[in-house]
Amino acid sequence: MIQNNKPPKSPEGKATPASTSTIYGLRPVIEAIDSDAQIDRVLLQNGLTGALAGDLRNRIKERGIPFQYVPVEKLNRLTKGNHQGVVALVAPIQYHHALELIPRLMEEKEAPVLLMLDRITDVRNFGAIVRTAECTGVDAVIIPDHGSAQVSDDAVKTSSGALLRVPICREGNLKTVLNLAKQSGMQVVAATEKGATNYLEVDFKQPTLLIMGAEETGISPDLLKLADARAKLPILGQIQSLNVSVAAAVFMYEVLRQRG
Repeated sequence: MIQNNKPPKSPEGKATPASTSTIYGLRPVIEAIDSDAQIDRVLLQNGLTGALAGDLRNRIKERGIPFQYVPVEKLNRLTKGNHQGVVALVAPIQYHHALELIPRLMEEKEAPVLLMLDRITDVRNFGAIVRTAECTGVDAVIIPDHGSAQVSDDAVKTSSGALLRVPICREGNLKTVLNLAKQSGMQVVAATEKGATNYLEVDFKQPTLLIMGAEETGISPDLLKLADARAKLPILGQIQSLNVSVAAAVFMYEVLRQRG
């Protein structure tokens, strides 16, 4: 994490972050990666070339850091400094690793509960879900490293600080996480309106990993195939779906209710 808002300047560009969660300039971003800063995402200018840019791309790929190419105008909006075609967004939290966390939870707790969020991109929904997860005692929240809402200052605020309390795992391969969870003795429950099982009929007293999908597209087919149960909420009205944060809250409180 970046602690100092005014670090010394670098000859390759300013090392001073535009805010406590932004670093810009080729050399400063490389130095941040080498120092194991918790980088959420790197934005690279379209067509960025040069030896130093090549070094940066190699480091990004070696560390598995999410990145994307963007127009220079977007970088200019993020900082007025000499960004040299690169801006790194530093996460306000320390991520955990699900492949390490799951075995440890299975050893330490009788019936841990994990929540996986698949392709939920709205920051407000994301923050609200994590807030409920903290209130209901969920042990960790798992998100993909691409196609997901960022753990930003806005997300932390929306979650009322819950993102600072609940372990967040950002993973490149959610299928690998699900397979490990199943091998470790956890049931995988997919929350989907296409499910055949009423959510009240699921036994949430056992170790559980619950998957929630995006409102528009639902849970990815590859993840849905790995579910041990597909549970749905009853819908009596004309609108055939709930806001995902509301649906997640219903499921999480059912877990809490069953466990007394």
